[in-house]
Amino acid sequence: MSAMPQVVYSDVKKIRFASAATAPQVLADIYNEACNIAIWQRSLPAEFLQQLSQDLRTNSIVNKVLQIRADNIEDDIATIAQDRIYGEQLRAYIFDIVDMFCVLFDTKRVGLRLSVLNKAMCPRFHFDRVPCRLVTTFCGSGTQWLPSDKINPSKLGHASGGKSDEESGLMHKLDDIQQLSCGDVALLKGDTWDGNEGGALVHRSPALKPDENRLLMTIDFVA
Repeated sequence: MSAMPQVVYSDVKKIRFASAATAPQVLADIYNEACNIAIWQRSLPAEFLQQLSQDLRTNSIVNKVLQIRADNIEDDIATIAQDRIYGEQLRAYIFDIVDMFCVLFDTKRVGLRLSVLNKAMCPRFHFDRVPCRLVTTFCGSGTQWLPSDKINPSKLGHASGGKSDEESGLMHKLDDIQQLSCGDVALLKGDTWDGNEGGALVHRSPALKPDENRLLMTIDFVA
């Protein structure tokens, strides 16, 4: 884990860094004021990925938007892939991730979204106006993000002048783009985290190949 150099977000100067490790305990680093992305780096079993990938080709998994209770996770996710060969394993992964999120943030209810995607859902770099969002890709390409010292924030959104992220001057060079791996679990600190205005993680959905399908899960706080 290493700190990134200083970067200017609008009129606010803040230092932000990424924290990554192969143990899930790294997710607690999101409480560090200067950390805006905490990444649990993990690999999923090849057989599970193969079964999931084959099923995604027909988009046979039903997209899910659920509210999950911390004390009733198993029942609340019971309908996810319930008739699939990999269903029990997928639900076990989801159970563990939701449970960790609820314990880490001491919350009793979360919003879960499970989405099958064949194109980028949010193709432009942006930041989220939420306190924190968990993202993980069970199959396909992972979320892309930019280190805080590699961004010209004045080129975000409409300020790009209609140019692509790669052409607008938002980043120094294409190599600045970082990407989560399939299986990684990440906490992305947003703009409404207390004291983090101007320091939110800048990220986007990855561009997908013509024959690529992605299974993305996000977890958010429920107001």
